Amino acid sequence: MPWSTPFDDPIPLPRGRQLLSLEDAASYIMKLPQAEHSAPEWQAAMKALILVAENGGPTMLARIGVMRALNRHVERVFNPDLKMPHWGKRKLKRDQ
Repeated sequence: MPWSTPFDDPIPLPRGRQLLSLEDAASYIMKLPQAEHSAPEWQAAMKALILVAENGGPTMLARIGVMRALNRHVERVFNPDLKMPHWGKRKLKRDQ
């Protein structure tokens, strides 16, 4: 699969740019500072990009790797207000 293969959906970057292809993602990763470039999340993203480009895997694999690396500092917060209430046990016909 060529490096110019586009992603199914573009990857949005923090400053409004987008990564449209495997080549765009690879060049973005190579331009990162060395401290950030050597983070385990970016290393995994590079491995995913190489696997997809050289072995013809699904582009979604590379997209997920890059998205995880971009969002590695985002912490998920549990919001108890969004929890759906439990309305009781469902009754089966045999239990009536």
